[in-house]
Amino acid sequence: MKELAVGYLKSKALSDRDKALMSLKLLTENAVGIGDHSTGDFYKNLDEALDLLIDAEDRIETLGKHFGT
Repeated sequence: MKELAVGYLKSKALSDRDKALMSLKLLTENAVGIGDHSTGDFYKNLDEALDLLIDAEDRIETLGKHFGT
């Protein structure tokens, strides 16, 4: 059961990291692809993607530290 729980948590963190990196790449390299957003929306989206990336990487590191994954 422990392995399944830790596996789920790591998979979720890895997925969130990929989602954040994809968002940051889209926003920094293809900002035209986000459509009609104000600069306020753009900054908010950047902040949200960075927060998700930091959170995901922290979770990956913490799982590795405590569970050796």
